[in-house]
Amino acid sequence: MPTHPSSGPLTLGPLLRYIGETSATIWVQTRDAAQVRVRAFDREWSAPTFGAHGRHYALVVVDGLEPGTASDYAVDIDGEQVWPPAEPEHPGLPPSRIRTLLNSEPTRLAFGSCRTSVSHDAEGNASNGVDALRAYAHHLSRPERDEKDWPHLVCFLGDQVYADETSEAMQEFIASRRSLEEPPGTELKDFVEYSHLYWLAWSDPLNRWLLSTLPSAMIFDDHDIRDDWNTSQSWRREINQTSWWHERIVGGLASYWVYQHLGNLSPEGLAQDEVWQQVVAHAGSGVADELDLTRVLDDLADRADRQPETYRWSYVRDLGESRLVVVDSRAARVLQPDRRSILDDDELAWLDIQLQGDVDHLFIGTSLPFLIAQGIHDLEAINEAMASGAWGPRVARWGEKMRRAVDLEHWAAFQDGFAAVLAMVLEVATGKRGRRPGTITFLSGDVHNSYVTQISPDQLPPGSSTILQAVCSPIRNPLPRQVRIAQAFLGKGLARPMSFLVDHTDKVPSAPYHWDVSDGPWFDNNLATLEVRGRGLVMRWEAGEVRGERYDAPDLRQVARVVVH
Repeated sequence: MPTHPSSGPLTLGPLLRYIGETSATIWVQTRDAAQVRVRAFDREWSAPTFGAHGRHYALVVVDGLEPGTASDYAVDIDGEQVWPPAEPEHPGLPPSRIRTLLNSEPTRLAFGSCRTSVSHDAEGNASNGVDALRAYAHHLSRPERDEKDWPHLVCFLGDQVYADETSEAMQEFIASRRSLEEPPGTELKDFVEYSHLYWLAWSDPLNRWLLSTLPSAMIFDDHDIRDDWNTSQSWRREINQTSWWHERIVGGLASYWVYQHLGNLSPEGLAQDEVWQQVVAHAGSGVADELDLTRVLDDLADRADRQPETYRWSYVRDLGESRLVVVDSRAARVLQPDRRSILDDDELAWLDIQLQGDVDHLFIGTSLPFLIAQGIHDLEAINEAMASGAWGPRVARWGEKMRRAVDLEHWAAFQDGFAAVLAMVLEVATGKRGRRPGTITFLSGDVHNSYVTQISPDQLPPGSSTILQAVCSPIRNPLPRQVRIAQAFLGKGLARPMSFLVDHTDKVPSAPYHWDVSDGPWFDNNLATLEVRGRGLVMRWEAGEVRGERYDAPDLRQVARVVVH
């Protein structure tokens, strides 16, 4: 794995991000301030770069396209073609292409979370396993693979980068700027260090090609910023007392806007974004100098952290007859000990509008699993009651320590938000918000194992949508074997004792429905793919494997196949 960005005009990318029926967006990072041009469909589109912390970026909106069409594309910087490169690092990869959606075509969607950025050689695979995303890239690049079977989109559900658990390559870069002995040590400090971490994550030739040709949607989780981010009010109070946190959270959220969030938005969403409006206004002003967004992004990040209701990271993607609603379950939390919710009132109101019927399938992307194993769900609900003072201040202090020590911070640990969202979903499932979808599927990651849960159909009115949870985690960051065994045991072994405790107290709300882990858990490095089949789904979890020493040609191995009728 290279340790420093290349000296060519194109530093990182291109990434094909948004895709719709008539438009797409392509993101790049460049070495210098420049004009970026995309050529496809016998046409061209261009945009000037904007700057942030001495780095240069552009997002080119490719519009006016026809539904269901495809074209190879090229990227020029100041008139020089930089993609596809004249001398590719991984020869034989197919051209990067833009494929617009077709409303009548059934949705195919890949998803997963938790991917570390270490080398793809024997040493890296021994410590972190084979990168499932890279194996997926090699699989799609084969000549016999028909692109009509490719997913329309890959959704990354958190921990795209690890700001708190850095690789040797990242630590080398940090050490070139500051002493590893000064806080925050080997963790990331600021925007510039984040920019290098994204470069490490996205610059491998196979992954770079995949991201250039497969549209992507993303949302953060805690490790994009720091482990246990916004777990509780006491966590925020303690972290804000450190000397380095303010620069970290500002750099983390500002870089997230540039590297991840900007590409999540449709052209209509971009038009409403307060920062992107400044980019467009500057481009149309005739001013030759590059727009420097450093202060704007830093101010936005600082404000979004202190006042999360002032900026929304959640968004929606329409996928033909299906809809994907991606929910921020980290930054917009209510953390008062006497009132906790994973979503604040503003975010809940927005989600209430987005969760509607009249689609064939409704997908809800959230980094943290909504329907976790029921025993763990009850444990987290009990812990929330403890930490909120249901049994007095002494138990509350112990409950708070327990909450943070063993990561009891999923949707179940915020019962108000859980109940509110479940009520919305049930209204969609029973036809109170328009025509009932075939499935309402929560897509999540975070927990470093993959599984499927489903609310028992006999608890719902006849004809209701199937309500399920599909988790794919990790893409590349496996748990140690001992932890896998303990986690599998807890998922099943806690169900009966926790249910008994909840049933014998009025201080903890009982889960209004029962759900089972119908498939899994699997602990492999995985990338999951779902395909719409009428009113049902077919889902696959696939892991990468390297045969012999063919590190640049990892194969895919199917771990599980689940059919939802």
